[in-house]
Amino acid sequence: MNVTRIRICTEETGCVEAELFDAHSPNTYKEIVDALPIESTAYRWGDEVYFSTPITAPEENAREVVDKGTIAYWPPGNALCIFWGPTPASRSRNEIRPASPVNIVGKVLGDPTIFSRVRSGSRIKVEKVE
Repeated sequence: MNVTRIRICTEETGCVEAELFDAHSPNTYKEIVDALPIESTAYRWGDEVYFSTPITAPEENAREVVDKGTIAYWPPGNALCIFWGPTPASRSRNEIRPASPVNIVGKVLGDPTIFSRVRSGSRIKVEKVE
């Protein structure tokens, strides 16, 4: 499995360590890693932050439900998403359900609930950790 360490930075959270991996969606993983660094505008959707990327990728082993701390690519929005709790699509308080299936590409290292501080319209940057 290929793993790339990254840093996700916002004004509200500072920088948070995470990793991208190719275990579930190897083609999407490669597209994202090749596009780094990515700077964008963050938006909230329940306990999810998402932001547009320059990547266009189809569904690849896409999942309808994800785990806390998952970083995923959302094909309809060409967006990266960070999940830490229920979204408006969730069917229970314990379920984390994206708006539609996502390609899993990584996970937050540490407590992903720090992203609850991020406000829609904030700047977000994702970069490799060398």
